[in-house]
Amino acid sequence: MLLALLAGALIGLVLGLVGGGGSILAVPLLVYVVGVASPHAAIGTAAIAVALNALLGLAGHWRAGTVKWRCAGVFTLTAVIGAALGAELGKAVDGARLLALFGALMVVIGLLMLKGRTTLPLPDVRLTRETARELLPRLAPAGLIVGLMAGFFGIGGGFLIVPALLAATHMPMRNAIGSSLVAVTALGLTTATSYAVSGYVDWQIAGLMVLGGAAGAVVGIAAGRAMAGKKRTLEIGFALMVIAIGVYIIVHSL
Repeated sequence: MLLALLAGALIGLVLGLVGGGGSILAVPLLVYVVGVASPHAAIGTAAIAVALNALLGLAGHWRAGTVKWRCAGVFTLTAVIGAALGAELGKAVDGARLLALFGALMVVIGLLMLKGRTTLPLPDVRLTRETARELLPRLAPAGLIVGLMAGFFGIGGGFLIVPALLAATHMPMRNAIGSSLVAVTALGLTTATSYAVSGYVDWQIAGLMVLGGAAGAVVGIAAGRAMAGKKRTLEIGFALMVIAIGVYIIVHSL
């Protein structure tokens, strides 16, 4: 019970601090720390916990005014469709093989995070009738692809959503973080529903992780504001951690 609470607190902290990554840590934490035996059960339980923790983080970002709702809405709509399809594919894959693929994804994403962004942010970017012709062809496909990956691996996808939003709209990082939590919440609930219907959710552990995540999210959002000038340092540190965990999962699974 204590480990589940601490795992939830860490997920909430990361979600509040950098907007993504809580979900990619959730499955390894459940399997290797909390002790959930089935990879599929870990994925389903993680999806519930991440979705609700993301919802708590979203409330804080909403109050702070960092959510670009129209961009997030279009992205989320297509992402949910992709997640529903991806979840069905993921349940059909052997658990050990799924973990190995998950570890490989972590390594790839970590390397991409180390590369960083190369475009200048556009603080005033908005989805309107005038900008729809330019933004919709970017947002819709990006959401579908991210949703497929999120559903397949049972993750909220924040670590994928933030870079995707940045690439599609060039919004500032703080807006991408806040907006990503709309999609993280929806994707997590979509994946969780699919796995719950198949009986792959440990509700007690999920509840404990949500309780821990509530406290972690509050601390993470406050820390993110205080360390706004060191956001790139945080991203590099988190990317290195993601790569290390991904390598461990691959080796352990094989």
